[in-house]
Amino acid sequence: MGEFSFASTANGNQILVISALSFEIKKIEIVMSQYQKQTLILKSNLTELNEVLITAGTIESGGKSRVSVLKPLDILTTAGNPGDIVSAFKTLPGTQIVGESGKLFVRGGEANETQTFIDGLRVAQPYFQTTNNVPTRSTFSPLLFKGTTFSTGGYSAEYGEALSSVLLMNTIDEPDLKKTDIGVMSVGASLGNTQKWKNNSLSVNTSYINLQPYQALLPDNIEWIKPYESIGGETVFRQKFDSGLLKFYASYTVANFDLKQEGINYPDKIRTQNKNNNLYSNLSYKGGFGTNWNIFAGISFAKSRNSGIFDVYEYDSSENASHLKLKVTKPISNTIKTSFGADYSYTNFSELVTDFESGYHSDIFAAFSETDFLLTNNLIAKLGFRFSKNELLDENSLAPRLALGYKVAKNKQFSLAYGTFEQAPKNDYLKYTSHLQAEKAQHYILSYEFNKDKQIFKAEVYYKSYDNLVKYDTKLPVYNSNFDNSGTGYAKGLELFWRDNKNIKNLEYWISYSYIDTKREYQNFPKQATPSFVANHTLSLVTKYWIQDWRSQIGVTYTFSSGRPYNNPNEAVFMNEKTKTYNNVSVNWAYLISPQKILFLSVTNAAGIKNVYGYNYANTPNSAGIYKSQAIVPTADRFFFVGFFWTISKDKKTNQLENL
Repeated sequence: MGEFSFASTANGNQILVISALSFEIKKIEIVMSQYQKQTLILKSNLTELNEVLITAGTIESGGKSRVSVLKPLDILTTAGNPGDIVSAFKTLPGTQIVGESGKLFVRGGEANETQTFIDGLRVAQPYFQTTNNVPTRSTFSPLLFKGTTFSTGGYSAEYGEALSSVLLMNTIDEPDLKKTDIGVMSVGASLGNTQKWKNNSLSVNTSYINLQPYQALLPDNIEWIKPYESIGGETVFRQKFDSGLLKFYASYTVANFDLKQEGINYPDKIRTQNKNNNLYSNLSYKGGFGTNWNIFAGISFAKSRNSGIFDVYEYDSSENASHLKLKVTKPISNTIKTSFGADYSYTNFSELVTDFESGYHSDIFAAFSETDFLLTNNLIAKLGFRFSKNELLDENSLAPRLALGYKVAKNKQFSLAYGTFEQAPKNDYLKYTSHLQAEKAQHYILSYEFNKDKQIFKAEVYYKSYDNLVKYDTKLPVYNSNFDNSGTGYAKGLELFWRDNKNIKNLEYWISYSYIDTKREYQNFPKQATPSFVANHTLSLVTKYWIQDWRSQIGVTYTFSSGRPYNNPNEAVFMNEKTKTYNNVSVNWAYLISPQKILFLSVTNAAGIKNVYGYNYANTPNSAGIYKSQAIVPTADRFFFVGFFWTISKDKKTNQLENL
């Protein structure tokens, strides 16, 4: 606001330009000899579409996010987390403690309802193969990733074939420096190297895991014929161009194990032998062209094969999967930005069990579009849709998405999200029949967030409805089951998260709480009931404290969940029993021997609490008419880990503390 004047020697018709910081530029035509004093009003310039963030259902780690709930180092420094990307996110709201699986279960959804993407491209097999009630882990090393987005609902139309959640991981665009990382652990060894040149770089990580020495010293409750053993590695190559970045990522692992387990319905222990080969690779390019156009193009290929013995049966299964994607983004104006694109997913699954062969071939074509509208500096809207054509199911669908973000103050905002999501039935069903439809869910999410001075508070309520869930009429899905899409369900809940890195010197901590009410009628359920993997209440407390005099970081994690339901055939009511509550206290200690050498120790479930995940029951009653039961428990009461990590680099300061 103010009065302004100018002098000029120009004559005739001219363009007068009026500008001010944070306001729109105004241009008016004037005739110099006739110009008179006038009043001009400039409108506020809505120059950034991210003035308000839409955060409903979204938790981000690292990267350049302005609302980063987790830092990259949190993925590995959280006590009780064995360096697994998935395990770190289980301390956040919306997830369930399903210790016998090790996978992500989100807001009442099964593990297969969460899809994983690396650099925007789908990962078909994100977990290592395992057996009944032995937890698995993800196939990826956190060392190569700069940031992770965990969306528990309401996610972008860019991502499909995910009924409940998506986990988006982005590899590092450019490493900081050349270095070599060496690790010697109680369960194996690791070696990594990064080379950096002017316009390109290469990172390679390898690891060897062998549980035999650990099992010899601290045996668990499994009878191992050959303890778990794996060897594998990952690599990322990056090439910078004037207007873009090309990246190639590849991961390959060979793993095997051989064991015997007790089964309530078997007189002798059941033998499970497995050999797994898992390959994932992708090639992606992102860059700019023309006037403010941005493009992303990528392709991924994955191949997984599992072969071995289960009881008296020999099996051999393989899955080949590809994903192609093209996305274009363009700012239409200062207040409108649009993106659109298409993708194609291919899956070929086959399985041979003794002499019985099954499998399927799937092609899914999709197109998507999304537009951001910055309505004011405090209000943003995102409108999108996703069209899919599933050739195997002979089905076309259109899924709308809508999200709003409203900033009530500088560090406070509300977000709202709605969307329809769908996913093809899982392999266990499609390998026997293609006469099914995609399963569907609708998400409704309301979120409040406060973010200031290393403090974050987030509260979220949601409602999710399920339709077209797959049902069958046998104890397990088999070739002669009758399948249909008559299943329904719902999930609703409240989630709270608080993180504080400010108030107590050298202490970082976060607290997360989830309440969920969910029921489903699916699989062979006779009525709607809460699935066995769901606990109504889940609580996590994560702490990390740096002790300067000891050159040490101490971490403690406490997790709690209320009892999970299970079906007792000795009772008349279906799924009416509950396990006892789950409790786990885990600790770790990282000691800095020298600037580049670290000794690391951790104990999972340090108190040795006897947790129970559920119960298996006999198929038939005994002579007294009672169905006998077998508790599903952790493979060991505690897990100990010791490691020595050494980084070699020119700066003689970089170490692996942030990766432990």
